[in-house]
Amino acid sequence: MWKWSCLFLVVLLGSCKSKAALVPTEPVPVMETPTQEAPPTITPAAIIQHFYDTKNDFSTLYIKASARYSDPNSSQNVSADIKIQKGEKILISIRFLGITMAKALITPSEVKYYEKINGNFFEGNYQVLSEWLGTDLDFTKIQNMLLGQPIDHLTAESFTMLLMDKTYKLSSITPSIEKSFYLDQDRYFLKKQEITQPEKQRTFDVSYPNYQEYALGILPHALEISAVQEKGKTEISIEYNSISINEELTFPYSVPEGYERIYIN
Repeated sequence: MWKWSCLFLVVLLGSCKSKAALVPTEPVPVMETPTQEAPPTITPAAIIQHFYDTKNDFSTLYIKASARYSDPNSSQNVSADIKIQKGEKILISIRFLGITMAKALITPSEVKYYEKINGNFFEGNYQVLSEWLGTDLDFTKIQNMLLGQPIDHLTAESFTMLLMDKTYKLSSITPSIEKSFYLDQDRYFLKKQEITQPEKQRTFDVSYPNYQEYALGILPHALEISAVQEKGKTEISIEYNSISINEELTFPYSVPEGYERIYIN
């Protein structure tokens, strides 16, 4: 059940450490494709600005979702309730056959988790988890993934760009990491994000096959996550069955009595 508690933290499995310098982007010619004519020139910075101009103005979200997890050894279907207070906390409840099997409370300073099968719980900061998993992790990355936002803020890096099948592909390559973000040409929402660490044979990507427009912004209605490592491939499909916006929410979390704490060295 640890994997299910980390269902929405799967970014840990494949994302990699990167601290790119802020470099001004120059206009880059957009390559033509057989299916359409590309504009003569356009800057990645302009595309990024269009993306962040898209309204996404909410304070809370309550998402009811269904999910399927599979790895080389197992597969499972579960349901999940996801409560988000933007920028402050995320509460995830994983259920199987209507029974709560795990809960995770995520804040900018710490991650708390318990799971029912083994009667275990974890409490720790992101530094502990990042060192254990060998990747930078923080609250914003997790929140962004759930909301159809790039895991890393696009203004913090320099990108090259291609136009392919009405999709802008923004790419950033360093000696240790490759990143690609795919943005819809017409509406600029994020269609896919890929992070690859060739030396460690890790690849992580999240696709967003469809979105729903609300008065307060555009939100994804599904995520398809794939994480590939030496030990195999993990896939998670998440369907947002319903989304409630700006309701007054509670975030109840308490570890049941008798559970054993897990420590990560």
